[in-house]
Amino acid sequence: MVQRTADYRAEGILLAGAGRAILLQLANPAIGRGVAAHSTFTERPVNRLKGTLTYVYAVVYGTEEQVKEVRRRVNRAHVPVRRPEDGSSAGYNAFDPVLQLWVAATLYDTALTIIEKIHGPLDDAAADAMYQDYARIGTALQLPPDMWPKDRAAFGRYWEDQVSTLHAEEEGVRVGRGLLFPKHTALWYRAIMPSARFLTAGLLPEQLRKDFGLAWSERHQRRYDRTWRILAVAYPMLPLRIRHWFKDYCLAELEKDLRRSPQAARHQGIRA
Repeated sequence: MVQRTADYRAEGILLAGAGRAILLQLANPAIGRGVAAHSTFTERPVNRLKGTLTYVYAVVYGTEEQVKEVRRRVNRAHVPVRRPEDGSSAGYNAFDPVLQLWVAATLYDTALTIIEKIHGPLDDAAADAMYQDYARIGTALQLPPDMWPKDRAAFGRYWEDQVSTLHAEEEGVRVGRGLLFPKHTALWYRAIMPSARFLTAGLLPEQLRKDFGLAWSERHQRRYDRTWRILAVAYPMLPLRIRHWFKDYCLAELEKDLRRSPQAARHQGIRA
């Protein structure tokens, strides 16, 4: 029986991997430079996360109108995020399909990692369906379809090649540390960050833990493994409406924006 990948795509537990995906993206030097120069990410982390996930949910679940709207928002946000290579910077461009491939890859690999920690390995049909969904997330922007690795085996080779040489530079580390150790955000956000930092550190490759200054030890590893064992039992027992609440909320807010007026929708763009 094919497992219900449609349910997996909407699972709120995927939020547990948000920090991992973001730090993997920031560890790409060009992305780290672009975000450091143009983003208000560390000042508005919740809004940025909501914007990113609204894009993901709209591409996977949304109407044609919703997909057009999130594409317009992302493209509008990306327009200023560019700098040509010069003597002081290697440059960056948010429309670079190579960078968009890496962003989509981090979302896919993180989602798969979290789902398999909760539900165990997916069967081939379910895994292939999930992989194709994330291809759509990447290619909805400027990423040409033929740049997305043709199958999961090809993706595995691409992923290993990228991660083996990944090393966060100063700009990316600065933004990442600002997200992990917030100073000027809501109290509730700061309250959940110790747990978020712990899960993020456990999900990252060892080199990136070091790059972002995240301590790890055998004691941390034992606690981390125990946490996922507990979550694997407890999380599936939650009612579906709770597990899918954030997806439903993001799409409902997007639809509200669209129904207000074209002018109102134009001002709801995702900032870099």
